Amino acid sequence: MSLNWDDIRVFLAVARSGQILAASRRLGLNHATAARRLTALETALDSQLFIRRTNGCVLTGEGEAFLVHAERVEAEMLAAQSGLGKTDSAISGTVRIGAPDGFGVHFLAERLGVLTSRHPDLTLQLVPVPRSFSLPQREADIAVTVEQPAVGRLVSRKLVDYSLSLYASEEYLAEMGRPQSAEDLRHHRLISYVEDLIFSPSLHFTREILRNWSAHFEISSAIGQTRAVRAGAGIAVLHDYIAADYPELINVLPELRIERGYYIVFHEAARDLARLRTVADFITETTASEKSRFLPQRFQGSPEN
Repeated sequence: MSLNWDDIRVFLAVARSGQILAASRRLGLNHATAARRLTALETALDSQLFIRRTNGCVLTGEGEAFLVHAERVEAEMLAAQSGLGKTDSAISGTVRIGAPDGFGVHFLAERLGVLTSRHPDLTLQLVPVPRSFSLPQREADIAVTVEQPAVGRLVSRKLVDYSLSLYASEEYLAEMGRPQSAEDLRHHRLISYVEDLIFSPSLHFTREILRNWSAHFEISSAIGQTRAVRAGAGIAVLHDYIAADYPELINVLPELRIERGYYIVFHEAARDLARLRTVADFITETTASEKSRFLPQRFQGSPEN
């Protein structure tokens, strides 16, 4: 049995995107060529790797088993290229970054342009969505997460700690009054994430403020919650680094604050790609240079400081 590395690359791209069309675009191939390579691989293996449907491709059991071996081959190929000095040193190609919408939209979006100006052949895709990403399936090349991954062949490191506090607008407080304690929040209009769409236990901020927090308005977006609070819709736990850009937001019950951390994560099979290292390093260095935004001085140390 003879296997072709180009066929394996197509297999990996289809497995990660779930579609032959999306995989062909990512690899710079036409749809027919990608489909033909996939068929050639299945023929060589005498196995059906995918169930092909009109809306995409789903790995079979044999496909799942082969994926493990294909990723090992990919890792070895990348290591070999690195050892020969043939990694993508020109910093070109596409890097997809997945991030929570607060960090992605409010912080990263206006800073990544510096990187694309430095490397004109580099294309960045910022995908800010309120859910976790599958790095093994390459839904993103780099992910910023709110938890450090515990399993998988992933490389991760702490990016930055950040804090969150309770905020309301001046308009809202003028109408409803300012709460004097966490218990007072029961008499206010509260805003939070949509409960059944919270993908990480670390996003259950409100439970640390008030047991049985009862929200009147649920929004699955940090940016959306911020806009709602600015409009006077109620009180919410907001990221301090986002709220700081809106002077009209009032920090209520400042003694109640929450701390979390962001992590930067990528698949170990891609760690030798120069374009990925360049982007990951840029995000890390840019975030570190503005560390004080994420954990304001008044929140460092004990609450009394």
